[in-house]
Amino acid sequence: MRPKPDPVAPGQESVWHYPRPAIAEASQRRIVIEHAGIVVVDTSAAVRTIETSHPPSWYVPPDAIAQGLLRRSTRRSFCEWKGEARYWNVEIGGRTFTDVAWSYPDPTPAFAILRDHVAFYAGPFDRCSVDGERVRPQPGGFYGGWITSDLAGPFKGVSGSMSW
Repeated sequence: MRPKPDPVAPGQESVWHYPRPAIAEASQRRIVIEHAGIVVVDTSAAVRTIETSHPPSWYVPPDAIAQGLLRRSTRRSFCEWKGEARYWNVEIGGRTFTDVAWSYPDPTPAFAILRDHVAFYAGPFDRCSVDGERVRPQPGGFYGGWITSDLAGPFKGVSGSMSW
């Protein structure tokens, strides 16, 4: 059963107005990921994917990622719209964060803009931000959306949302 959307304040987007199936769109919003004093990502050339009930996932170009931090994982998954995802580990200061990023090296034609871009889960890192605002990770641990104050939910991933 679809939940009742939260009220939308001025300047907010409701994730319940996002499309299904998902879409990807270029963005000039500044995406920054920091951990242990290292800037992992800094870009204003990201791509966001949006889908009904989900906060956006942010995909960054490879040149926005600090060199030498990504290590390919053996994990893979499949998205009915984007295709096969490959996962990445991030190594910072001798610590490995397993499967904290993913990419679509050969996305479906509708998501060609994602080719060679990498998305990161927000939870494992000290700070992830959109235009300087610290994000909250999408609940549930499976989805990789980033929640900011300009979004109205409720967001998929909370308990009981599997049927949304």
